[in-house]
Amino acid sequence: MNAQRHDGFFPGEANIDGYGAGGFQFAGMSHRGSILVTPSGVRAWPVNDVSALDVASLQPIFDEPAGTIELLLIGTGRTLAPLSPSVRQALRAHGLRFDPMATGHAVSTYNILLGERRKVAAALIAAP
Repeated sequence: MNAQRHDGFFPGEANIDGYGAGGFQFAGMSHRGSILVTPSGVRAWPVNDVSALDVASLQPIFDEPAGTIELLLIGTGRTLAPLSPSVRQALRAHGLRFDPMATGHAVSTYNILLGERRKVAAALIAAP
């Protein structure tokens, strides 16, 4: 893996090559912690538990140009956990379809949909 430091943002789409042990591998790099994966790039995400997932933490998703995301996969950690009503409402208000699931399932689904050239993004909480 590439050990170089970066500013917490990798531009462009990337498959998630691996996950677990509190982090993710993508684009020849390793990142410890949660990530947001959007059409514009992959960025570090300071959400460590689904209870910390709030509307403000999803702002980079909302900042993506209209029409670039059709589905947001939300990896909630080791197991599926419910999203707060305020998060669900905000996602709907932005016209986003979303699907919460365990992070491992979200990674697999993201890679498949990206390979199909679907307009997909992922909010992935790192599993320990």
